[in-house]
Amino acid sequence: MKIGIIGTGFMGTTHAGAWVKTGANIAGFLADPPSEAEPIAKRYGAKPYSTLAELIQATDVVDICSPTHLHAQMATTAAKAGRHVVCEKPLALTVAQGETILEACREANVKLFVAHVVRYFPEYALAASQVRAGKIGKVATAEYRRLSYRPKKPVGNWFLDEEKSGGILLDLMIHDFDIARWIAGEVVSVYAKKVSSFNKDSPSDYGQVILIHASGALSHISGAWAYPPPVFRTGFEIAGDGGLIRHDSEAESPIEVSLRQGKGEAPDVGLPASPLAESPYDLEIADFYRCLQKGTDPLVCAEDGLAALKIACAAMESARTGKAITLLQQKGGGR
Repeated sequence: MKIGIIGTGFMGTTHAGAWVKTGANIAGFLADPPSEAEPIAKRYGAKPYSTLAELIQATDVVDICSPTHLHAQMATTAAKAGRHVVCEKPLALTVAQGETILEACREANVKLFVAHVVRYFPEYALAASQVRAGKIGKVATAEYRRLSYRPKKPVGNWFLDEEKSGGILLDLMIHDFDIARWIAGEVVSVYAKKVSSFNKDSPSDYGQVILIHASGALSHISGAWAYPPPVFRTGFEIAGDGGLIRHDSEAESPIEVSLRQGKGEAPDVGLPASPLAESPYDLEIADFYRCLQKGTDPLVCAEDGLAALKIACAAMESARTGKAITLLQQKGGGR
């Protein structure tokens, strides 16, 4: 199966390494400018392409690791050409764009995989399995945190342009929106605040979001682009009427000293570490490839990607308006 990868930054490079381990053939790369694809194409014996049409023509699967605002156009173009689509999270910049992608893939009868990689991290997967097995009873409250440094790029840092990335709520915190829904079920209401809503010139950002689930459970989610590189901390606490599940990425160290690293010593985007011998990114791509080969369903379906996008967009609207945003009506008509 021939894979075409769009984007040669950190995620494009990560996906390329994972595809090679599946035994798939990386046919080519596309970057902007096209010359940026040449080094990685040479490394994998692939071809650098200068247009999306040329890349699509040479591949069976299009893996989109481009900036978020480009996802919709690229994904729909690939789907209409009959190519399967892998798309980095978030699926799109708006709900309308996300729905358009899903519809295009349905009409073309091609697969759509949304790369919500956190589901493949062992601590989150184990927590979900324990909840489903009824180990802690009915989930009542949950708290998730994802705290990192501000994304950086040497040129054209699109992460900091909310018109292109959606900012901290869409780009970073969507990971935990997806996990919260995976753990506690559908979300009916979203309330959010973030620093950049009050101070657009702030050198850092911090967001807090409260989700009300249809089950009555509450999820509290915190996200930060405020730490010194290369710090990236994650954690969660899930409380049920029969027990508690906790995880803290820093719990292994009784004391930690984090010093700011110099330019070029930390990746452009903060990523959590994993204790696995096999990277969760490898597990994710292997799952997608297995589904393409066998026609099975992935751990994250296309509808999951759209649902996470709806929560993130509601959080963005709430942060703008200061109001809670209703996604679904609870039974009995309440919020």
